[in-house]
Amino acid sequence: MTSMESGMFGWAITFLVIALIAAVLGFGGIAGVAIELAKIVFFVAIVLFLIAAVVGLFRGRTPNVP
Repeated sequence: MTSMESGMFGWAITFLVIALIAAVLGFGGIAGVAIELAKIVFFVAIVLFLIAAVVGLFRGRTPNVP
């Protein structure tokens, strides 16, 4: 996983935590917005990961493992 995908997963988890805290405290509107942002960021990260995986397969390079 590249740093871009891991950063996006970090943002998704951050929005999820914000949504959970807001829901516990009774801020329904903020929790709803945060959960929707978490979903969007998560799916964008998945799409970017799949694109990177397909491009890596087509390039045909083997990873250098020490």
